[in-house]
Order: sequence, then structure tokens, then C-alpha cells
Amino acid sequence: MFIGHYGVSFAGKAAEKRLPLWLLFLAVQWLDVVWSVLVMLNVEKVRIVPGFTESNDMDLYYMPYTHGLLGTLALSAAFGAVAMLFWGERRAAIWAVAAGAVFSHWLLDLIVHVQDLPLWGDSFKVGFGLWQHRWIELALELAILLVGAAIYARAVPSRTRRGDTALWAFVAAMVAVQVYGSFGPEPESGLDEAHMALTAYLVLAGLAVLVDWSRGTLGTRIASGVGSGQPGYAR
Repeated sequence: MFIGHYGVSFAGKAAEKRLPLWLLFLAVQWLDVVWSVLVMLNVEKVRIVPGFTESNDMDLYYMPYTHGLLGTLALSAAFGAVAMLFWGERRAAIWAVAAGAVFSHWLLDLIVHVQDLPLWGDSFKVGFGLWQHRWIELALELAILLVGAAIYARAVPSRTRRGDTALWAFVAAMVAVQVYGSFGPEPESGLDEAHMALTAYLVLAGLAVLVDWSRGTLGTRIASGVGSGQPGYAR
């Protein structure tokens, strides 16, 4: 699961408009951001096994800290607490949306991963294995992304005429990246995968800033018309 996670980001912005989109983009990939760093530090492990699944060649055989259930709960709670410090009003709602966005990563991973998600330590590993069915998994990714983006576009209407164009161009670019990732060359090593993944997460979060800015929704206040389903374009 890659771009499918970002459908949750878009929906999260619709649910809590004070949170910037870039933060939610970071939240849904936070487990993998930390995973990338731990792989670089040789703490968590991954190896490339050609043909491991239809969707990718990654054998994620040791990641108890970032993708174990207990580690996920801890990272989710911590991310929500940090978000709550910076967006102080209605702190419980801020924490719930931010922490929930982080935890959604584990839930979506549960659907696509093979049995490599530990419930306790490095044991009792689970995963429904949709990565073994490339086309079904790809369709699911695209559906989650597009539904989330549509919810965001309706609930957080653009204040500028270029905002919707920027949003859907961004979504189209994300789809192209996913298709390339599904059918393009695999990384040569687990370390290469960690570097590429971390770069992608940071770049996409940075581009999310531009989407919020182009729509005039970068701050915590949204123009009138939110919730009405009608765009509130600036004059």
C-alpha cells in the first residue's frame, strides 16, 4: 500500500480542517518514515526477494517497532500528542484525527501485506496478502485515493480558481507514481528502498503544502461555503 494511504489524509483534512494537509500526508506514512530511518540504521530489516509477491519483491521480515501492533499504537499516540501541542483548540479532536491517520496505515497494511505484521514483539504475524493479487491491490489503492480526494474537494472547497486544477493534477501524478511503482523496476536492496521511500514521503508532503496553498486553505480558517458543497472562490 502506497498512495492508498493518502486517501485517508484527504478524508482526515475534511474531518478536521484546522490540520494542514502536509501534516496528514506525513501522518499516514509516519510508520514508514520511521521504518525507513530504522532500516538505514540496521535496526529493522528488509530484503529483496524477486517474485516474493506479485506486487513487489520486499520481504519485510523484521519490523516489530514500526509495524508491530504495539509499536504502531505508541507511534500513533505520540504523533497525535505532538499535533495536539501545535493545534490547541479542541485538542481531543486534533489528537483523534492525527493519531487515527497514523494508525490507518497499519489497518490498510493489514489488508495488503503478507503475514509480516507482528501483534506482539516479533511474533504472531498477520496480513491478508492482497499483494499476491497485483491488479486487485492496485484497484484498491486507486479507489481509496480517489474517494478520499473527492471527499476533500467537496468538504474543503477551494478559495481560488486554480485550486481544483492543482488538486486533481496532484492526484493524477500520484496515480502515475503508483503505476510506475507497481510495474517498474524493483530497488536493488532494502537500503535503496528505504532511501527512495523516505524521499517520496517527504516530497509528497511538501507538494501537499502547495495544494493547500493553491486552494487558499493553508491556514486554520476556511472560507464560508465549507460544508455547503459550493466553492468559495476568492474574487
